[in-house]
Amino acid sequence: MVQQTLRQVFGYDDFRPGQRPVIEAVMAGRSAAAIFPTGSGKSLCYQLPALHLPHLTLVISPLLALMQDQLAFLNRYGIAAASIESGQSRDEAAAVMAAVERGEIRILMISVERLKNERFRAFIRRVPISLMVVDEAHCISEWGHNFRPDYLKLPDYQREFAIPQALLLTATATPRVIDDMCERFAIAAGDVTATGFYRENLDLTVAPVPADSRPRALASWLQQQRVQQQCGDGSPFPTIIYVTLQQTAERLAAYLGKAGISATAYHAGLDAEKREAIQRDFMSGHSDCIVATIAFGMGIDKADIRAVVHFDLPKSIENYSQEIGRAGRDGRPSSCLMLAGHDTLGVLETFVYGDTPEHHGIRRVIDELQGAGPCWELTLNTLSQHANIRPLPLKTLLVQLELRGIIRPRHAYFADYRFKLLCEPDNLVARFQGERQAFVQAILDASHKARTWHDLDFTRLEALGRERDLDTTRSRVITALDYFVDKGWLELQSRQLTEVFEVLSPDIDPQALTNELHDDFRDKETTEIARLHAMLELFESERCLSRRLAEWFGDGRTPEHCGHCSACRGQPARLPQGPEREPLSSHKPDALLGELRQRLVDQGDDHPVTPDLLARFLCGITTPLFTRIKARQLPGFGALEGYPYADVRDWVSHRAA
Repeated sequence: MVQQTLRQVFGYDDFRPGQRPVIEAVMAGRSAAAIFPTGSGKSLCYQLPALHLPHLTLVISPLLALMQDQLAFLNRYGIAAASIESGQSRDEAAAVMAAVERGEIRILMISVERLKNERFRAFIRRVPISLMVVDEAHCISEWGHNFRPDYLKLPDYQREFAIPQALLLTATATPRVIDDMCERFAIAAGDVTATGFYRENLDLTVAPVPADSRPRALASWLQQQRVQQQCGDGSPFPTIIYVTLQQTAERLAAYLGKAGISATAYHAGLDAEKREAIQRDFMSGHSDCIVATIAFGMGIDKADIRAVVHFDLPKSIENYSQEIGRAGRDGRPSSCLMLAGHDTLGVLETFVYGDTPEHHGIRRVIDELQGAGPCWELTLNTLSQHANIRPLPLKTLLVQLELRGIIRPRHAYFADYRFKLLCEPDNLVARFQGERQAFVQAILDASHKARTWHDLDFTRLEALGRERDLDTTRSRVITALDYFVDKGWLELQSRQLTEVFEVLSPDIDPQALTNELHDDFRDKETTEIARLHAMLELFESERCLSRRLAEWFGDGRTPEHCGHCSACRGQPARLPQGPEREPLSSHKPDALLGELRQRLVDQGDDHPVTPDLLARFLCGITTPLFTRIKARQLPGFGALEGYPYADVRDWVSHRAA
């Protein structure tokens, strides 16, 4: 049956390595995990079973690009699949949900954040689901390279929605991450399939070049490669060049253009329409060289990428493996070049240090929790501003409070709803009779009308409900508004996501808990810095790079000498240091920090002036506080960018704190 579907629907005569045992485990009703290299066919492990399972397959994906790519694949094969995502209109999302409820959609793709939406959660509870698929499943582990705190809630969602089994998919998971993933989803060791990380068609070269010579060296290498690979036939040479910063992408693309190599910059600073157009041109072959930050590549299923270049250091060994894995998926020889040296290490370390919450910020969160009573309602952005903690580490902090049994998530809702009537108010009310008519009138009476939109005041509506003896519970109101939208009577917008937690342990020692959590974040910081240095050690290895890379992921099946890496060719790398900088002692802290100190007094909301706060300012690290007080406008912001963050912090702690 499975073999027949493989041939008739997907047009394949046989499975790729690893696919069969994963699919058989899913078809037998067991949860499973597939750890396959990028481009090795992980997606088929849920796409094929979805055609045989009795109910919906729900796919959780971290990025819109991944969903779009997989939906396009499924549509090509006539498989009923859809997504619900923020870019859709309300009518489009409603049409998808209606098709899911009718059983017409076999596969539904969503982001993990969609599960916070109270209206979506109410919908999904009504839908029987056979399988939850977690794409990029390493995001669930704090020991993974792209940890997403919301992913930690997925096992709870699986239980809440009574989904009988889960399938975890990832290309980059170390043994520790695999154990963590499988423990959370109760996956037996025998249902974990890892096919290995060795790619014999990838040539791995580490040839670091000093920063000032790097653009010229890259242009020369690309020109040489194109001559060798094309053999004069004019065929394309699709290339991705990875950089760390948006401005580097723009500058390098312009430089390559002047050198006769048509290149396009791609980064998160471009608007969505521009990014989609660039990606379309690259996929279709209209452009064949992209200079990109890591915003590019997830979901890119292009088989003929001939080269992946790291102009700057990758963020981790896992990122490096994932990014080079986009080359040569057609099996033909492809080149992977790493040019960077130690000069971009400081930028990567700064990203790590910038995500470590300060001690007093953690204490502010705990004080908010303790003052909330049995039910703690928060909006992430407001709490982020109050505590001066970036949103992602703040999510991590909340998850840590959950794991310690201090809080428990109850639900999330949008604090603000507003609607635009598409008919006269009297006509809307007249469509109902009796208690329902009074209920609709109360909704209108509790809404403040501006020129076009009505803002619904739930507090006022609740009071009207008591006065008029009406059921105005929030769930009923939202159901009614959704019904009105379905009927075409109004347009609805929701804003300000509010998360609601039950406080399980209000009698905590706030100082002890703050110290414990801060120590955890510092430990994670130390681990992340160590991972960066482990990556440098790998690049400078005298042993086979392919072997070293596979060993990082626990794969011992790779040859001791691959024969197609720079180490095997007798060319081990020595990464050049960054440019010489003036000693920190030559700078004057008062001159660099004076205006910041004054602005903190004027606008800083009593945030203590700590060595970390000053070091982040000098190293150019954006924080919620700096955004609010417009610290980027001050001349000292980023004045010591490029210096090791730890050195700057030590310097200001002795000289300027």
